[in-house]
Amino acid sequence: MIQAKTFSEFYPFYLREHSNIINRRLHIVGTSIGACCVVLSIVKRNPWIPVFGLLQGYAWAWVGHFVFQKNKPATFTHPLWSFMGDWRMWFETVTLQRRF
Repeated sequence: MIQAKTFSEFYPFYLREHSNIINRRLHIVGTSIGACCVVLSIVKRNPWIPVFGLLQGYAWAWVGHFVFQKNKPATFTHPLWSFMGDWRMWFETVTLQRRF
């Protein structure tokens, strides 16, 4: 377990926990579905759609961890920083700063 005091200290650990390319890709898919659900929720004015997006995001990510990366998601030990890490990795990927 990491003893990070800040998100900046945590993020390199987060990236190591996502070194498997398939795991990363599954995270990007899940996070993208989550983002689409938030937008759809605003357009449709339905507050329940993001719940589906959240479930989808975690389902894709956990398959990546348990099946491909073969580790335990950081969500269990650092839920907020893990959530922030998902979005930062997603942003870096869609802006081509990180390999997909």
